[in-house]
Amino acid sequence: MEQDITAPGSIRPGGRTARVRDAVLRAAGDLLTERGFAQLDLAEVAARAEVGKTTVYRRWRTPAGLVADLLVEMAETSLPHSDTGSLRGDLDANARLVAGTLTDPRQGRLFRALLAAATTDDTAATALHAFYDTRLTEWSPCIETAVTRGELPPGTDPRAVLSAVSAPLYYRLLTAGSPIDETAITTAVEAAALAARAGVFATGPQPVR
Repeated sequence: MEQDITAPGSIRPGGRTARVRDAVLRAAGDLLTERGFAQLDLAEVAARAEVGKTTVYRRWRTPAGLVADLLVEMAETSLPHSDTGSLRGDLDANARLVAGTLTDPRQGRLFRALLAAATTDDTAATALHAFYDTRLTEWSPCIETAVTRGELPPGTDPRAVLSAVSAPLYYRLLTAGSPIDETAITTAVEAAALAARAGVFATGPQPVR
């Protein structure tokens, strides 16, 4: 099936159009941070980005279209996975990347707004799922390499291990309201590493120990 090149966020232009995209997404991110998804207005985004309102409505169509493209941009600029030479080191690097994002004054509020958008809009939810799919795909080699080194049992699901690291941190952000501090990071990493080494995230029969 051919891709609908008019879908929000599907165009990857250069030059002036790229500059317009950057300005609009920066403005959208600022407004999401300040007010949340429910009050995201395309006309206000256009005004803040100093871009014609018609351009914003034609290209992104809806607030959800802006959110979707913002998540695409975040996935495009995501940092590459670490290669510290050990499972513990790689999981720690992953946890600190997540924690750094969630505790950043701007990024933390932005992520809450993006998650809120995904709970109420299917377009935003699809974009959020794609964002995390990209992140998990990028970091999965860390777990695969740990299996090759013999640190983890064969059949270990990389995505399950990585999700086990980040899930407690997101829980603190969205539900518990507890600080995402050094103790939280260390605990998340150690718990995921212990479970992975014990074969909790491995599929198929495991050797008897």
